[in-house]
Amino acid sequence: MNTGIIGIGRSLPDRIVTNADLEKMMDTSDEWIRTRTGIEERRIADDETDTSHMAYEAAVKAMENADIKAEDIDLILVATVTPDQPFPSVACVLQERLGAKKAAAMDVSAACAGFMYGMITAKQFIDTNTYKYVLVVGVEKLSKVTDWNDRNTAVLFGDGAGAVVMGPVSEGRGILSFELGADGTGAKHLYQDQYIIMNGREVYKFAVRQMGESCINVLNKAGLSKEDVDYLIPHQANIRIMEASRQRLELPDEKMSKTIRKYGNTSASSIPIAMVEELEAGKIKDDDLIVMVGFGGGLTWGAVALRWGR
Repeated sequence: MNTGIIGIGRSLPDRIVTNADLEKMMDTSDEWIRTRTGIEERRIADDETDTSHMAYEAAVKAMENADIKAEDIDLILVATVTPDQPFPSVACVLQERLGAKKAAAMDVSAACAGFMYGMITAKQFIDTNTYKYVLVVGVEKLSKVTDWNDRNTAVLFGDGAGAVVMGPVSEGRGILSFELGADGTGAKHLYQDQYIIMNGREVYKFAVRQMGESCINVLNKAGLSKEDVDYLIPHQANIRIMEASRQRLELPDEKMSKTIRKYGNTSASSIPIAMVEELEAGKIKDDDLIVMVGFGGGLTWGAVALRWGR
């Protein structure tokens, strides 16, 4: 049996903050934000909603979609850089709330590439028959580490959660290949002091190069070509970075997920949030070849070639 996604769900805060709203808060404009980032609005969680709340809602939906119960889960991996508190982990808080009593639990810190790190870590446990079902959650409440006086970063980020249940899938489906990487020499370009600090120019250069390379690398590892790709789900960071990845794969525009317009950059949760969106829209079907690719602070990156279906 191969390892793949057998259930998926997401959680998004109700509050929508538009570019017009930000115009009232800082020296920026809707046109400036849209043309440089592709973002029109983002979801912002209220003070009572913490990271673990969104993780729980997404996890419950993923488990329902997978048709498994909390007691079936062997391991919980939560990818986040905005936990409720330094410890205990969001994964442990989630384990208790779900009632997943036999599950081991830990957080994964790889910023916007965290969901890729979580998925690929889960695959190792399932491939070796150590565990059968692993819950992987990407979740961020970036609004609590965003400097709302910094117009260069405040316009970018949103809150949300996406979760998948990973387990055995039928032959030919699931994760076909993957790549993980890190370059700590770039840590100075994207980090959190009190708030998120970013050297946008350097991060952009890194992301455009690495996202495209990683997409090609996972296809080569799987013995596939660009023509085999049915859908690209890149980390929703910046429309220009995403377009560079699409062009590297020579994909038509309609074959790339672009949820950034509605949700902004939600870091570790952006890829699963986007995947739910495209599944609900009927853009991903059984046996489609999906390429997922992300990058983030660290600097980190990860990519997966996945054949959709159970």
